Amino acid sequence: MKKYHIRKANPSDAHGIANVHMNSWKTTYKGIVSDRYLESLIIEDKRVRWDGILAGSHQTYVCELNNGDIAGFASIGKERDNLYEGELYAIYLLEEYQRNGLGSVLLKFAMDELKSQGHSNMLVWVLKENPSKHFYYSFDPVVVKEQNISIGGEDYKEDGLLFYL
Repeated sequence: MKKYHIRKANPSDAHGIANVHMNSWKTTYKGIVSDRYLESLIIEDKRVRWDGILAGSHQTYVCELNNGDIAGFASIGKERDNLYEGELYAIYLLEEYQRNGLGSVLLKFAMDELKSQGHSNMLVWVLKENPSKHFYYSFDPVVVKEQNISIGGEDYKEDGLLFYL
């Protein structure tokens, strides 16, 4: 029996998504992004942000465990720069649910959802130093872009990975 299901997020999921968002940042980016920045992350700030997102038109999906807890989420939509078609804006799992197949399930769900909307590709931005980037590379994307971003006043490089759906 599956211990989870994926469903569209609703406004009451804001706190659960904020929890995943904040805690996955603190574990995934530890040693990459400054500790000062990671320690400054506040769940209430994330919840307010997700309240706003979930109150409007959105394509955010949660991986909900059978006990009702949210283990992860993915957020998708139209590619923001209009150079490609779809984009995976965010995908996060709590550390204890990583490396057991749920990330692949969520990523494939996002890809299938975008494909069902008529998109033939999906862009994903990944920090070059992200140790989880190898997860994305296992799906054979093509590196099509690179950009610098600022996180907590420090500069980082991201790769833009294009997945064909």
